[in-house]
Amino acid sequence: MMLQCGKGRLDLSRPHIMGILNVTPDSFSDGGRFIEPSRALDHARQMMAEGADIIDIGGESTRPGAEAVSEEDELARVLPILEILKSETDVPVSVDTSKPGVMRRVIAAGADIINDVRGFQDPQAVEAVADSQVGLCIMHMLGEPRTMQSDPRYREVVREIRGFLMDQAAVLMDAGVDRHRIMIDPGFGFGKTLEHNLTLLRELGAFSASAFPVLVGMSRKSMIGKVIDRPVEERVHGSVAVASLAAWLGASVVRVHDVAATRDALAMIQAVKATAPA
Repeated sequence: MMLQCGKGRLDLSRPHIMGILNVTPDSFSDGGRFIEPSRALDHARQMMAEGADIIDIGGESTRPGAEAVSEEDELARVLPILEILKSETDVPVSVDTSKPGVMRRVIAAGADIINDVRGFQDPQAVEAVADSQVGLCIMHMLGEPRTMQSDPRYREVVREIRGFLMDQAAVLMDAGVDRHRIMIDPGFGFGKTLEHNLTLLRELGAFSASAFPVLVGMSRKSMIGKVIDRPVEERVHGSVAVASLAAWLGASVVRVHDVAATRDALAMIQAVKATAPA
């Protein structure tokens, strides 16, 4: 399986690591730590040195209850980091945004992937990305960040979310997007209870059996805290465990804060899988 992202392609025959770079004051795990551009760049370089295959820059928090950020503020946070990284490295750079105007600007600045937590439901977002070459991640979110965790309900969580992702992939392809540009993300923690999240992880094969690579982001999230009863800063081991499970169950990309630990865990998974009979 492969993913076209910008002018290049990612060979997804092994799971890839997407390192999280939040240039926000209010993200749930590391809000404010990397709002200063020099610190953000140092962190991105560190993650690449530790083995990140992709860097994902976010300029607007999508934690539960997060307030919206203007397009101007989001661009002011993201663009300088993106431009410098693109001048320094061939590692693909993703931008986590749902705003069509931001999408257009970052694509023009060289972004390789657009990661949309709203799943390209805005027709203007589809229009903004359709004629480019960037990779596209369709994520499922029930509602919007300020209210998504108020009372999330599903009749059949796996079927409904998979159906949404397939429908949105069809919308993009109908707009002219090649299927090799598309990834799907069940959206762990975005309008889901703990039971929903655990069910989605257990049944991840329903997503990885599709025609599209699967991206999974569970790093340090409350689903882990609820199980192991640890605060955000003490969820590394739980995060590595769920990233490893996701990779074993077919995830092509794991989006994480703790790159070095995840890299080692994925190396062991690949070593075990390599022993399987041909």
